[in-house]
Amino acid sequence: MSPVKTAPAELTAGDAELRTRYLTEVLDLLYPQPCRTDGSPGTPIAEYLVVPDARRPRLLVPSMSRRVAAAAVRRYAEPQSRAARLKREAVVAAVRTGASGVLLRDRIRVTGPYSQCIDGYLSEALGRELAVSVHIGPARANRKPVLQLLSTDGDTFGFGKLGTGPLTRQLVRAESAALTALGNSGLTKLTVPRVLHAGEWRGLQVLVQSALPVWLPRAPLSQRRLVAAMLDIAGCCGYTTGTLSGSAYWHELRGRLAAVSDRPEGVSLASAAELLVRRGGDFTFRYGAWHGDWAPWNMANLADGLLVWDWERFATGVPLGFDAIHHELQKRIQSTGDARDAVEATVKRAGELLAPFGVVPEGREVTALLYLVDLATRYLTDRQAEAGARLGVLGTWLLPVLIRRVEEL
Repeated sequence: MSPVKTAPAELTAGDAELRTRYLTEVLDLLYPQPCRTDGSPGTPIAEYLVVPDARRPRLLVPSMSRRVAAAAVRRYAEPQSRAARLKREAVVAAVRTGASGVLLRDRIRVTGPYSQCIDGYLSEALGRELAVSVHIGPARANRKPVLQLLSTDGDTFGFGKLGTGPLTRQLVRAESAALTALGNSGLTKLTVPRVLHAGEWRGLQVLVQSALPVWLPRAPLSQRRLVAAMLDIAGCCGYTTGTLSGSAYWHELRGRLAAVSDRPEGVSLASAAELLVRRGGDFTFRYGAWHGDWAPWNMANLADGLLVWDWERFATGVPLGFDAIHHELQKRIQSTGDARDAVEATVKRAGELLAPFGVVPEGREVTALLYLVDLATRYLTDRQAEAGARLGVLGTWLLPVLIRRVEEL
């Protein structure tokens, strides 16, 4: 088996170019005709500051109220470094004091009928006045408009997601269903958002969920608390046991692999998966639920509890421990520039990571490798490489490690 390392032409576009292009697409979706986003005369709907600028857009901040603008910036995301925190505080100070005209020169003025734009739709659906701040994310297949919803007093009360294409519409529907199910599952070790509204608007799938208080002071996260929360999710819909080769999970994964067999990466991946199951298919595994994308940036640990969001990949009937492997891998990728080394190090820690989940010793590396198969299948199914995702080309990092490790089992 030989991993494919060819990058599609789309990856030659820089992140700034892709973000600028995406900003135009998002504005057209949120403010369709007869609304205008070029500052044309008409009834004003909104005015946005573009942070940091129109060439590198990351956030659209409503500028009609300094208080709301400052809150939108402060609660946009948790900075990952001291320098990022300082930059955020500088922007907060600028919008709060009215100096944003110097620091943030690019603005977008929206005019038109309020009833025809996303602001009007959400205000009517939620029965309240609101302001919208728009997050512009990096290129990836599952990128979708994410809206921070603020009250007129500047309180962040919700976040909205809009599914715009077949993949993202399905993901938004899946997250709506997941949050509804989790809200009735009796979780005790973590807190998840509540569904405030789910519906459709102009062909877009809409989900509005409550805002978790991620801006509150963070506390150090112990491995014990993290594992307890993951086990809470694992058992929220019950458990099953059985061999891998005869499991419903393997049957479903096999179907997904077949759907990507038209690509060389899919062929290599399917061969590795079949070999993996032959070598570990007789071990008894336990199956439960998983978050599906339990990464450091999708959670916040407070003194009195763990907050976890982004549930669009939630699924049941998967081998226990997938969340632990995923979290470890994403944490390592976040802290290093070498994703391939991150995969190697994560697989090496499989025994330690999976022991709390009751995975039999001989099945721990198999579980870690099976998770990599699942993740790679997701990337291929979503066409992350074609969308320009940073790690979309699997042959440069994930596939080489997976194939070698499976052959060495």
